[in-house]
Amino acid sequence: MQAVSLPARAGAHWVQQGWQIFRTQPIAFFAWAMFVSMILMLASVTPPLGPIIFVVVMPLVTFISLAACRTAASGQKLQPAMWLAPLRQPLIVRRLLSMGGLYMVVCLLFGLLAFMPFMTEIADAVQAATASNNLMPLLDAARTPMLIFGVLYVLLAAMFWYAPALVGWRGTSLVQSLFFSGIACWRNKWAFLVYGLVWGSIFMGIDLATTLVVAIGLPESIAASAQVPFNVIAGAVLYCSFYPSYVSVFEQPGASEEADGAAPPPADQTPG
Repeated sequence: MQAVSLPARAGAHWVQQGWQIFRTQPIAFFAWAMFVSMILMLASVTPPLGPIIFVVVMPLVTFISLAACRTAASGQKLQPAMWLAPLRQPLIVRRLLSMGGLYMVVCLLFGLLAFMPFMTEIADAVQAATASNNLMPLLDAARTPMLIFGVLYVLLAAMFWYAPALVGWRGTSLVQSLFFSGIACWRNKWAFLVYGLVWGSIFMGIDLATTLVVAIGLPESIAASAQVPFNVIAGAVLYCSFYPSYVSVFEQPGASEEADGAAPPPADQTPG
C-alpha cells in the first residue's frame, strides 16, 4: 500500500472539499458535530473516567464521521440508521476500541516521558507560584516539557490519523494501520502543515470576531452564546475534511504506486 505524496496546497483543498461535503447535508453534519461536542463536554466534567472513555471511543467517532461523509459524497441522504451501519462489520468495534485504548496508553506514556525529567523544577515552581500568587514561574517551568510533549504528540497524531479508515475500509491490522498512517502523514507533511494553519486561522478568526463584537458593546454572555453555532459548524466541516484527506492520499489512482509530487484531485472529482 502506497500513499500519494501531495503538494502543500492540498491541505487547503481538503478544507474546501470538507466544506463542500458539509453543504450537501448541513443539518445532519451539524447535528453530528453537536452530539460529539456534547460528549466532549460531558467527558470534561467527569474526570478522570470521562476523558479516558472519550479518548478510547474517538476512533469509533472518527470512522463514523468518515463513513457518513462517504455516504453523503455518493449522493445518498443520511438517515439516522446509517450512522451506526459502519460498525456492523465483524470485529470492527473491538478493533477500533483497541486502537483508542492504545492511543490513550501511548499518550500517557509520552506525557510521562515529557514531564518526569522536569518534575523537581515543576514542583518548585508550583510552590513559588502559590507563595507569590503568580503563575509565571509555573508557566516558565512547564514550557520545555510542554514543547517536548507537543513534538511527541504530533508523531502520535500522525500514526493514528488515517488508522481508523485503514482498519475499517482496508482491513489492515492495528500495527499496519499505524505504520501506513505515519508514512502517509510524513509524505504529506507540508500539506498537513497548511491544513493545520488554515484550521488554526479559522478558529482564531471566530474567537477574534467574538472579541470584536464584545468590544463594540455586545454583552459577553450573548456573544459567547452566539459563537457556539459557529464553532459547531467549523467542527462539522473539520470532521468532513477528514474524508477528502483520506481519499486523495489512499484512493486516487496514484495511491497504488509511487507518486511523489502528484497533484491533488481536481474539484470535479472531489466528493460533494
